[in-house]
Amino acid sequence: MTVMPWNQLATADIRAQIFVPAPPWGCQGSGLYRIGALCVIEGNIFLMESSFNIEPVGIIRTPYGQKFAVPRQPGLARKAHCEIELLPPYSDPQAVTGLEGFSHIHVIFVFDRIQVDRFRPMIRPPRLGGNTRVGVFASRSPFRPSRLGLSVLELDHIENRKGRTVLHVLGADMVDGTPVLDIKPYIPFVDAIADARSGFAPEPPELKDVVFTPQAELRATSLNLDRELLVEILSQDPRPAYKGETDSKEYFALLLGHNIKFCVTDNTVTVLDILPPETATEHL
Repeated sequence: MTVMPWNQLATADIRAQIFVPAPPWGCQGSGLYRIGALCVIEGNIFLMESSFNIEPVGIIRTPYGQKFAVPRQPGLARKAHCEIELLPPYSDPQAVTGLEGFSHIHVIFVFDRIQVDRFRPMIRPPRLGGNTRVGVFASRSPFRPSRLGLSVLELDHIENRKGRTVLHVLGADMVDGTPVLDIKPYIPFVDAIADARSGFAPEPPELKDVVFTPQAELRATSLNLDRELLVEILSQDPRPAYKGETDSKEYFALLLGHNIKFCVTDNTVTVLDILPPETATEHL
């Protein structure tokens, strides 16, 4: 990025490389505006790349086959054992040398299943019932300009799998196959802020009870399904936030490689059946 005062631009070498229009009326010396890759802030010129090509360093494998029912924050379904598989050339074991000394990592990823056609400054976070709007930068919504996500995950261990580096992590909040852009160690004395304010999300969401019908219980047993993980996921109540406590609709979620059919009544999620994955559709 190149920065220079507006009044020096006329003699700058960069004038020969890019046409710089005069600032809009009233912006000389103050204000902020942007024209393509040119940004003017308080009379200074910022020349920056208007777009960036970022290559994924890996992908993450998770129990979540679609956006619906993915936990809304990392760590809420801690029993979810996930794998970040690094891609060549980033799968070189040297790239993670020393990482085993950290218990948690920052994972930067892309919400690649989200389509963003234009900038929307306001969103409706589930935590506020799905009806109250806040600024997109005051939320963790996937509907954001860059589609970038950031999660802190527990690092269980690192595996060298036939020359490929795999990070085993717990509690991811990403769809299976999500591209991972970067990985950084979580450092408590820098990243953990004891007296931080939490805005409209001061505490974890309330959990619902989860029960199985006899048929669902039988299928879970015969399929050797991780029942504890399924309960942990469904107890978060993955339905749209505006739904009431009692909802007559039956829902389907592609979880743990199966299509889970459930409903919600009062404070209880009832697993009605466990169906083959090919019966699943994208519900949200």
